[in-house]
Amino acid sequence: MARTIFYLFVLITSTIYAQNDEQAEVKEAVDTFFEGFHKGDTTLMKSVIADKIIMQTAYRNKEGKDILVTDEPGKLINAIANRSDDQKWDERLLDYSIQVDGNMANAWTPYEFWFNGTFSHCGVNSFQLFKDGGQWKIIYLIDTRRKSTCDK
Repeated sequence: MARTIFYLFVLITSTIYAQNDEQAEVKEAVDTFFEGFHKGDTTLMKSVIADKIIMQTAYRNKEGKDILVTDEPGKLINAIANRSDDQKWDERLLDYSIQVDGNMANAWTPYEFWFNGTFSHCGVNSFQLFKDGGQWKIIYLIDTRRKSTCDK
């Protein structure tokens, strides 16, 4: 009986450790994306983005209508690559909630966006990732954006 309990304990703790390790790898992929975003390094960003990523933004317009916009990934990459030196884009991730199941993961990251040191907007990023050949790749990114009701 003691041996069974011991093996059960080892199995549970190794499963928890493996889950935490996968979550750390997912977080690292998200952090790499934003490191490239902040530095203007599109090669670094592309290293954690799948070739066929889907990117969307959900927001409420001035008339109160809910809007969902789908963007071409190249639009963001080009904006980063061509950003002038006098522009500072600072997306501050406030938290991470990461869930992993096998080769699929989700990272939920509330954020604040600052433009040239001035608060612009807030929201949440939701990243869907797929473990491709041992590396986590972002396959889908949707974010919300709002200028009010930000918990500052």
